[in-house]
Amino acid sequence: MTMTVKAIPEGMRTITPHLVCEGAAAAIDFYKKAFNAVENSRMPAPDGRIMHAQIQIGDSVIMLVDDFPDHGCFGPKKLNGTPVTIHLYVPDVDATYAQAVKAGATAKMPPADMFWGDRYGVLIDPFGHSWSVATHKRDLTPEQMEQGMKEMMSNAPDCAKA
Repeated sequence: MTMTVKAIPEGMRTITPHLVCEGAAAAIDFYKKAFNAVENSRMPAPDGRIMHAQIQIGDSVIMLVDDFPDHGCFGPKKLNGTPVTIHLYVPDVDATYAQAVKAGATAKMPPADMFWGDRYGVLIDPFGHSWSVATHKRDLTPEQMEQGMKEMMSNAPDCAKA
C-alpha cells in the first residue's frame, strides 16, 4: 500500500515561526500563561535543553528551541534584541495584553486604537521576543487608512515626523 505524504504536514501553515529562547522550557510555561498556548510536543537534548518543541496559540503553531551558542543558535537576549515582531490577533487585546504583562511580559506600547482599524499594543516577552497583539475593530479602505495615518502624523511630536 502506497501512502501519499503531504508536503505541508496536517495542522501546519506555510510559514511557522521558530523561536530560539534562552530557557525554552520556561518560555513554553510563559506562553501558556500569557497567551493560553497548548504544548504539542517537546524533544529534550541529553543535557536537558530543548532541541525542538511545538506549541499552539489559537490556530497557529510555533516551534521553539533552546539557544545552542556552540552551534550558532542564538536567542534575542544574546543578540541584544530582535528585529522580528510576532503578530498575534486575539478577540480582546486589552485582556490578552494585561494577561501577558501579569505573566511577565514587559509593556512596550499599551493597546490603542490605530488608523488601520486595529486596537494594537506591543510587548516584549521575558526571552527577548517582541509581540504585537491586536483585535481588529474596523474594516477600512486604503484611502481611509492613508487619511488616518496623515492625521496621526500631523499630531505626532516633531521627532516622530522625520
